[in-house]
Amino acid sequence: MIPHAPARQPLLSIIVPAYNVQHYIGQCLDSVLDQMGAGHELIIIDDGSSDATLARIRAQLAARPGVASQVLAQDNQGIAVARNNGLAAARGEYIVFVDSDDRLLAGSLAALEQAIAAHHPDVIACDFRVWFPDQEAKSNRVSMRYPPGLLRDQATILNTFFADRQMYVWANVFRRAIYQQLEMPVFPPGRVFEDMSTLPRLLSQCASLVYLPHAIIDYRQHAASITKLISEKWCMDLAAALSVARKHLDLRGVDESVKTHFDIAAAHLYIGVVKDSYELPRAVGRRVRARIKPIFVESLYGHCASMLAAVQGAQTVSYDRTHDARTIRQVERALAGSLVFRVRQTASRKIKLWRRLRRHRKLLLGA
Repeated sequence: MIPHAPARQPLLSIIVPAYNVQHYIGQCLDSVLDQMGAGHELIIIDDGSSDATLARIRAQLAARPGVASQVLAQDNQGIAVARNNGLAAARGEYIVFVDSDDRLLAGSLAALEQAIAAHHPDVIACDFRVWFPDQEAKSNRVSMRYPPGLLRDQATILNTFFADRQMYVWANVFRRAIYQQLEMPVFPPGRVFEDMSTLPRLLSQCASLVYLPHAIIDYRQHAASITKLISEKWCMDLAAALSVARKHLDLRGVDESVKTHFDIAAAHLYIGVVKDSYELPRAVGRRVRARIKPIFVESLYGHCASMLAAVQGAQTVSYDRTHDARTIRQVERALAGSLVFRVRQTASRKIKLWRRLRRHRKLLLGA
């Protein structure tokens, strides 16, 4: 027998987890397949779909026999497990994640290849577009704030990330070797906010970053539903994500500026969940706030006063110091159990729920 030469390692592995997205998967895969070349591989993980998702994936790939691709079918275990299995199967030097209801924007793979050829960084941070398919006028681009050029200062990388607070793994293209430096499973199974706990750990492993001012993903916004997917588990998963990220930063020995930026980002996330918890039944909301408070406090390096001093003293990367300061003061009131804060949040959430119900009725009438 004549031995076969080993297959050339792809430069980019594109990983698409999919679950019950029969109405979106075709558009998603077309956006990827139309850009693929010899240096790319596509890995699709069907997470136990009960609709026609898997059949449509296989039919679409059968129509493109020249593309390097594979489909992994698993029992339904969630997006984190699907991403982990995709990573295990990937051979590419860099990993590109695309969610199955989103689109990879034109020219993205070529732009990534150019950035890699020029700099070969540990990670490429990209812009994205918030996409309203039924209201294109509302679609808007979200740009990252990293300085131009090749960044090699870890504090600058992490501080900018925490100031941006755009915690989407698909907006960051890491070398596969960076993923391999973390203990498996990289993405925590069974939790939402898996990106939030994973991205700080990945970025803290990176010695270099390049910002690519190219919108890589159309991030689909779905039609408004009667209620958001807020639950006690949803709130607790966020608190757990903060705790995981904090522990890893400790292990990496980050400097004081990173600790301050982490605290401010945590304050923004915490107050958002506290406000959302007022949409839960009264007893559940109280229990959630009581449970997440100590986890949040223990995740902080400092306290509200030190955060406020850093923001007001212009010692942080910030794109709206007034907003940062207002958020920190709200956190102070929430932690102190302010009656005024509770009353305002109860009233505010009732108004927002009423507005969502009204929008939902309009959608039904227009259908």
